[in-house]
Amino acid sequence: MPKRVLTGLIVSDKGDKTVVVNVERKVKHPLYGKIIRRSKKYHAHDEANEFKAGETVRIEETAPISKLKTWTVVDRVNTHATPERVDLSGEEAAGG
Repeated sequence: MPKRVLTGLIVSDKGDKTVVVNVERKVKHPLYGKIIRRSKKYHAHDEANEFKAGETVRIEETAPISKLKTWTVVDRVNTHATPERVDLSGEEAAGG
């Protein structure tokens, strides 16, 4: 059976070798049919303490590491949410 892989946002990196990842999913309400968001927090193992709060990461299910940790961080998801500003006026900023 393959291991489950989820994508979520790190909300806390305060623990040693542990990050808390908030995974959000969208489900259809059974009666009204409206799409609603459901979220759950997972404690994931980060061996090198390399991931910080605010990053989007992929986590993979693993054998239990501790009471709460049964997931491990696989890698960082490349998201370009904040592109650099580009000056399209045609003039240089320093000496125009």
